[in-house]
Amino acid sequence: MDTLPRDFFDRPVLDVAPDLLGRTLVRHLPEGEITLRLTEVEAYAGEADPGSHAYRGRTARNATMYGPPGHAYVYFTYGMWYCLNLVCGPKDHASGVLLRAGEVSSGAELARARRPRSRTDAELARGPARLATALEVDRVLDGTDVCSADEKAPLRVLPGKPVATGSISTGPRTGVGGDGAAHPWRFWITDDPSVSPYRAHQPRRPRTRLDAPGPGS
Repeated sequence: MDTLPRDFFDRPVLDVAPDLLGRTLVRHLPEGEITLRLTEVEAYAGEADPGSHAYRGRTARNATMYGPPGHAYVYFTYGMWYCLNLVCGPKDHASGVLLRAGEVSSGAELARARRPRSRTDAELARGPARLATALEVDRVLDGTDVCSADEKAPLRVLPGKPVATGSISTGPRTGVGGDGAAHPWRFWITDDPSVSPYRAHQPRRPRTRLDAPGPGS
């Protein structure tokens, strides 16, 4: 099946983000494919958005966000997890959509091998780090063209079945603080069991010498 065209991504991020719900993300692996129906996303509006990695300008880490639309931006967070985003908007604008959750629709056995602690299939890709882990996404895939016509491309986005506006919920983004905390730029399919729980931003307290390093340190 053909991928979504590049002009799908070459639009304002707040148009692209909800329109990605219901679309199909395909991860091609040597042992087979995993397909995912996207159920939850968050929009990040580049240098105009205090919650975005690009808010303070271009760096080596976020350089892919400034590239052409329709490419994957993968970042490493908390010293242990990867997260997958899709670049949108015009080149040099640096906006993108974080893929927060999805329902594995095929290749569940491959996803389970990467997420063996999941109690149900609905949990396999519930949350951005879980999604990336289930699909074996890391920084090697940063910059991947998700509009590629090659069926063996590592990541592709297919049209799937878009979700009607009346079935989409919106709210603040998970874990975003400061001036961007109130932006209702998280979009999800209402009542879908694969959607991740919302968590408000929790400021980190300064570490003291008595603090032992913990998860994400």
